[in-house]
Amino acid sequence: MKARLRQDAIVRSLRRSGTSTVADLAAEVGASRRTVLRDISALRDEGFVVHSEPGRGGGLQLDPQSVQAVARLSVPEVFALLISVASMRAVGGLPFSGLADTGLAKIEKALPSDKVRNLRRFLDCLYVGKLAPQIDISDMGTMDPALLPAFETAFLQRLHLRFRYRDAKGAVTSRHVEPQAMLILPPLWYLVAWDPARKDFRHFRMDRISRPEHVEGATFRRRRVPFEDHVRPVRDGPRQR
Repeated sequence: MKARLRQDAIVRSLRRSGTSTVADLAAEVGASRRTVLRDISALRDEGFVVHSEPGRGGGLQLDPQSVQAVARLSVPEVFALLISVASMRAVGGLPFSGLADTGLAKIEKALPSDKVRNLRRFLDCLYVGKLAPQIDISDMGTMDPALLPAFETAFLQRLHLRFRYRDAKGAVTSRHVEPQAMLILPPLWYLVAWDPARKDFRHFRMDRISRPEHVEGATFRRRRVPFEDHVRPVRDGPRQR
């Protein structure tokens, strides 16, 4: 059992039983006593209050009011929160924006340093702007949940992407591109990519992209995308760590 799943199982067991011994927990999760003790230490580091009573009748107890103080969020999960806030702000529809920014800053501070670095690199690829009023959004669909994790890896490792794309007329083609930026023009989201076959930038509506996959071993260099004047990087906004 992986450490994260094992630690979750330990928390659930302590909440159910009230008191448990290290030996009982080890048998329940299929690990050694030493491993369980390391897991208990890790849980305490995350904010869980675990009491230890020595001797006969003692054991481990989880404070019933104890909650996790450190966020277990991946970069895509935090990024999804950030871009949701950014997209609402872009259209002026974000109530309580100060509280939202404060909350997101706290989540970001709880991330390990390597995830923070990846998050910042990911944010450098995000831009927001205003959608032109003449753009037709009557056919807007839903976005594939697989897009964000696929984009994270592609942007951070600079890997080519291959995906199926459905154009405005419904024709479906296979595209092979270098992802350069993500552009939010609420309510539409775009992947901005360099198309090597056409030797130019292309904007792909993300609700029309499906089956994204990386082209392993094919890397690319970052290019300067020529955005319009109303488009700005999301990291130029008021939110700072």
